[in-house]
Amino acid sequence: MQREKSRWTWILLLLLSSVGEVQAQVENRVTFLPGTFQNVTISRNETVQAVVSRIPPEVAFITLQFHTLYRNATLSYTRVPDQGLSLTAADSGLVSALQPSQTLLSLFLSSPDEESVSGTGVILSFSSTEPVPGACNTEFSLDVDPNVYIRYNLYETAIRFAPANLGNERGQTPPACDTSTGTSTRWRLQYDVYQYFLPENDLSESSLFAGIQAVADIRGMMASGRLILTLKSTDKTTMVFSSIPGQGVIYSVIVRDPVLNTSASYVPAHTYACSFASTLDGCQTLGKISTKVFFTITGLAGLFVCFFGHRFFKCELFCMGFSFAAFFFFVLITRTTQLDYDIRLAVSAVVGVVGGVLLVMSWWRFGSVMACVVVVGLMLGFLVASIVLFTPLGDLDVFRNSDVVFWVTFCCIMVSVPLFFVRWPREGNITTCGVVGAYAVVLAVNAYIYTSLSYITLNILKRFLNNNFSAVFTDAPFQTVDYAMITVWAVLGVCGVVLQLYRERSRPFFPPSPYLMWLQERERRKTNVLDPSHHVPSLPGRLVERARQLIRRREPAGEHTPLLL
Repeated sequence: MQREKSRWTWILLLLLSSVGEVQAQVENRVTFLPGTFQNVTISRNETVQAVVSRIPPEVAFITLQFHTLYRNATLSYTRVPDQGLSLTAADSGLVSALQPSQTLLSLFLSSPDEESVSGTGVILSFSSTEPVPGACNTEFSLDVDPNVYIRYNLYETAIRFAPANLGNERGQTPPACDTSTGTSTRWRLQYDVYQYFLPENDLSESSLFAGIQAVADIRGMMASGRLILTLKSTDKTTMVFSSIPGQGVIYSVIVRDPVLNTSASYVPAHTYACSFASTLDGCQTLGKISTKVFFTITGLAGLFVCFFGHRFFKCELFCMGFSFAAFFFFVLITRTTQLDYDIRLAVSAVVGVVGGVLLVMSWWRFGSVMACVVVVGLMLGFLVASIVLFTPLGDLDVFRNSDVVFWVTFCCIMVSVPLFFVRWPREGNITTCGVVGAYAVVLAVNAYIYTSLSYITLNILKRFLNNNFSAVFTDAPFQTVDYAMITVWAVLGVCGVVLQLYRERSRPFFPPSPYLMWLQERERRKTNVLDPSHHVPSLPGRLVERARQLIRRREPAGEHTPLLL
């Protein structure tokens, strides 16, 4: 009996402790001040009440946004999240329209997974004359959705958002979204799409939070971000950018009312174009071992070609033929097969070796220096065309709307470079060795430390492999690492070109073909009777004579002539 009573006492204590725990979770509150960021940690099975008090009467609606590095957090209008009244994402936001005389607002944060979540949040307030982001939503689950949604793959990153509506006073009915398209409706609104790059090679939470705090509001994004494009209300609220795995990017939209000269910001969203949760090829382990090995060897070969390519002409031809064949065969098997990446890279390397050997053998057999120099010049032309279209020129509508215009322009630039150097083949060959060899070193460094310079050629590769890549904006960040790598590229290229021009100034323009030299030597031996080698039998003749000597019967020694009488 005593034992049973003790058991019930323990059960009662456990129930009381659990009730006390629930009460403590319910009473967990965080007070937000408008425009001030607040770091919040949400424990598992916990609901945090976000409270905004003393709201001024001129504020018509409020946006609460909450950002985490990669874990999802649930932001809800109610304590218990419900469909259509909550959003679960790494970047989430809710819009709350205020009622007359309302000075207090509460929203709720929780962790949807069985683990704690840390993030940063901020409250932004807007007046009745400013547009309401996402108020004309017909696509997403929230009634009013101020969020920017991101979807990415290896090639592209797409953002979407819901159209906005005109603002209204507290307690009034919002204007209709689609009854008319006049200037007094939401169709006069314009959308500025902004992009902000986080520091390179930095996947830390502090870096993300610092970036979010810099661009969360209108003033910060306009000051720090880059305006990509302005969309009209008649345009699709979708944009596509080039994916840069491992590089943090924040996207945001500012909706403007040109009549009232007011604006409001959507909730910014960020992406690294990779997964933090994946143990294979995740954000922390970007870059396959096969890729690092391949480009390390490429960088060493490029460094050799940069300084000694023209002197060792056969090695230069092999490297250029290898690059040319491996690149285009990789494109071919990627578009036509579903092989694993490592297999495709290995097969492309084998084909590259075959291409290099064929280029060397064509020069050895036929001795056409000009034909080989044209192939080498096409490598320089490919790099120059890629550089030109890597600039903002490549984002012009004429190139984004037509693949034909893009590839015709690319090919014209690519072909014009070797044509320019036809008059000076040696100088063109040495310039190619310096520029292309130095860029190979940059690609080798990129295998270990991210640099945007790799996207000079990677964007072209993506356009080869993806039919829809033409509509993508190919912006890439230029930060300290990139400027350092540009300096390394320029110094290596200039030093390589100058050194080879100085060393080769008194030597023949190009080394002679070994096969042609052998033909000339054979013809000289046939015609020059004063040359001792003219009287030496040919190699087959010497071999036949030696064989005859081995099988010939030896004559006995002694006198064989008859005696004279």
